[in-house]
Amino acid sequence: MAKNDNMGKIKARESQNVEYKSTWHDKYLEWICGFANAQGAVMYFGVNDNHEVIGLENVDKLMEDIPNKIVTTMGIVVDVNLYEQDGLEYIEVVIEPSNIPINYRGKYYYRSGSTMQELRGPALQQFVLKKMGRSWDDITNDYATIDDLDQAAIDYFLRKGFENGRITDEERNLPVDILLQNLDLVGENGKLKNAALLLFAKKPQRYFTCVQFNIGRFGANEADLMFQDVIEGNIIQMADRAVDILKSKYLTMPITFKGMDRIEKLEVPEEALREILYNAIIHKDYTGVHIQMRVWGDHVEVWNDGELPIGYTPETLAGQHSSRPRNKNIANAFFKAGFIDAWGRGYKKIREGFEAAGLPIPTVENFCGGVRVMFQRKNATVNATVNATVNATVKLNKTQEKIIAILRVDKFATYDVIAKQLGIERTTVWRNIKKLQDIGRLRREGGDKDGYWKTME
Repeated sequence: MAKNDNMGKIKARESQNVEYKSTWHDKYLEWICGFANAQGAVMYFGVNDNHEVIGLENVDKLMEDIPNKIVTTMGIVVDVNLYEQDGLEYIEVVIEPSNIPINYRGKYYYRSGSTMQELRGPALQQFVLKKMGRSWDDITNDYATIDDLDQAAIDYFLRKGFENGRITDEERNLPVDILLQNLDLVGENGKLKNAALLLFAKKPQRYFTCVQFNIGRFGANEADLMFQDVIEGNIIQMADRAVDILKSKYLTMPITFKGMDRIEKLEVPEEALREILYNAIIHKDYTGVHIQMRVWGDHVEVWNDGELPIGYTPETLAGQHSSRPRNKNIANAFFKAGFIDAWGRGYKKIREGFEAAGLPIPTVENFCGGVRVMFQRKNATVNATVNATVNATVKLNKTQEKIIAILRVDKFATYDVIAKQLGIERTTVWRNIKKLQDIGRLRREGGDKDGYWKTME
């Protein structure tokens, strides 16, 4: 037994977590399990919350029982030390963090902040994989084959990577199976990993139920959903699809002129917007629900399932920090495509992009089990006024007038139907409809497949 001659409050051993308990109860075995699964801790028994020694009874029995119960129920060895102060005895238990998952009577506990959580379902799966040095996207699928992958998606990835200088010409010409192996998208058993299917599958929703990006335009409140779109398919092209839809019907692209050149620039900085989308796609918990983007008149919210890494806060992101992606293989593919950096610079690029555009810096927070990013739209009220003014003063060309006339009769008419009726190219129809949207004479309600055109007088 070690002797502590200091009077008054004890001086606790330095540790990230220190707990003081007046007495011992077997329920604290759950705490020890939780600390071993987290960052470790030092627990003192016979010491109150003011760090004052109040003593324990039956210390000799506890000195034998505590280590025996820990090793028999959890299979770990901890340091158990007996100390004395002012004639009162107390026990110190030093728990080191474990590099493998620890359970107590078949249940897994984890200390997060000031709470002790029992891990279940997806949270337990993520925890076990992380302890084993793996991520969910690293798991292999026993049923999918290379034939389930979309060559167009792979070609897109290779083209982007080559254009951004991260894929060589030699790599572009590798057979698909070798390319996948080089990207670590194939397991030791030769099966495709979840990451490969998310990135390149023809129909990833066949394997994962929540591989989609939902965008909604809201009016007065959450119940006022004006129109929406659902983006499905592989995630390597998901950000491109989202940006295209945002440009076409959700965000404005004010028109300016530089000399004779017409300039259409998105109301928010596009590169920073893409970085926000990439982060949501890469860090999403794909065992959870779909990504959600709410577009309001004055701001936009992007939410993905899965909170910030343990120990990370919005303040952490604002400073220098390491990159800790939830899905390592997906992040590596996005890096090779040239979409992201590997140095934790994403939020810095977002912040700099919005500052340069004269907009407030986006906020990041843990919200409802995921991460929510919120950013302001630029001059949303002014843009609406400008559109109304343009709508009233700009003279439509004959093609635009005919398109408006057709859509008044058949609001579900497609580009192809309009092109056939007018005897013009489909691209000409698209260009004129885009112009009509820009000046506020047309608005798309609903998705591409089930939506319709609303003419604005």
